[in-house]
Amino acid sequence: MNEKAFDIQEYMTHGVERVVKEAIKATLKNPKESVFMARFAAASKAASKIRRKAEDAGEHIPPFLIASITSQCNLHCAGCYSRCNHATVDAAPVKQLTSEEWLRIFDEADELGVSFILLVGGEPMLRQDIIEAAGKKPNILFPIFTNGTFMDEEYFALFDKCRNLLPIMSIEGEREITDARRGSGIYDKLIANMDELYRRGLIFGASVTVTTENLKEVSARAFLQSLSDRGCKAVIFVEFVPVTEESQELAPGEEEREYLHSEIMRLRQEHPEMVYIAFPGDEKSSGGCVAAGRGFFHINSHGGAEPCPFSPYSDINVRDASLRDALKSPLFLALQQEGVLLEDHPSGCVLHEKRAQVESLLAASAGH
Repeated sequence: MNEKAFDIQEYMTHGVERVVKEAIKATLKNPKESVFMARFAAASKAASKIRRKAEDAGEHIPPFLIASITSQCNLHCAGCYSRCNHATVDAAPVKQLTSEEWLRIFDEADELGVSFILLVGGEPMLRQDIIEAAGKKPNILFPIFTNGTFMDEEYFALFDKCRNLLPIMSIEGEREITDARRGSGIYDKLIANMDELYRRGLIFGASVTVTTENLKEVSARAFLQSLSDRGCKAVIFVEFVPVTEESQELAPGEEEREYLHSEIMRLRQEHPEMVYIAFPGDEKSSGGCVAAGRGFFHINSHGGAEPCPFSPYSDINVRDASLRDALKSPLFLALQQEGVLLEDHPSGCVLHEKRAQVESLLAASAGH
C-alpha cells in the first residue's frame, strides 16, 4: 500500500470510534458504566480533534500508548517474551519511574490527545500507586493487562470509583491450557475474579495470547460464551511472538492469522455484547505495523521510549524528554521513513522479525 495514499490518523481515529461505540453497546445494561462510556466517548472525540489538528500541522500523534509501569512479575509464564528479553524480573527494579513521573506522562498524553494508555508490566497491579494516579485522568481509558493474582478488595473499590480503569485478565483458554502456561490454580483465581467483578457490576476484559496450540479453543463459541456469561465485555487476542527458536512453532502463521481474522469478523457480527480486538491484527488494513508512533508506542518501566514491547530498543528517555520529543526520536522517524514497518514478514511482529535492521537504525540514530 502506498504510504502517502494511506491516512494513518484517519484509520486509527475510526478504529478508536469503533471500539468506543462497541463498548457503549456492550455496557447498555449497566447504567453506571454506560454513563462513564458516554462521557469517555465525548472526551475521545475531543482527543481525535486534537490529533487531527496536529496532523494537519505536520505532527503525528497516535491515539494509543503502552506503558510498562513495572518490570517485576510474580509468575513465570511459559514462553514469556518479556522475560526472554530480560524486560521482566522477579525483584522490584531499581530506578523505575515514580508515580509522580507517570502522572506527568499521563498529563502530557491527555494534552496531546492520547485516548488509551495500556498499563502493562511485568505485573502492573504491583504498582497500585500508579494505577491510582491513572484513575485521576478520566479522559483516558486505562486497560490494565494483569495476571489477576493481586485482585483484592482495595482494587475492587478502586475500579468501582474510577471507571476509566479497566482490568484485562490474561487467560489462555480453559483450565488445563491456562494453568499449563501460567501455573497451577491461576485459572480458578481468574474465574473467581470475574465472578466478583460481575457481582459488583464492574466491567472487565480478557487478554488471550494466541498460539498454534490454543487458536481453535480460544476462538470457539463455548469458551467465548463462558466469558460473556461471566460479564466479560472485551476480548483482546494477542498473537504469540517467538523470541527463541524452541518457541517458533507456537507462533501463528499466515493461515492461522487469516482464520483468526475471519473469526473476529464473525464474532463482531454475532456477539455485539463484547468488543473484539486483535493485536497486531490485520496489518494489511492499517497500511503496515502501527508501532513506533504510527498508532502507538511503548514506554518501559525506566522511561525508555520504545517502538513496541516486542521491540525493546530506545534512543530517548521520557525522564529527560517530553512525550512529544519521544515521538520525534531519530529511531522512530527512521523506522517510519525507511519503510521497515510496511515490509512483508512471516511472523506476527515485523519489528521482531527485522530486529537486526532495527538495531542498525538504532546504532545510526545514536551516531547523530
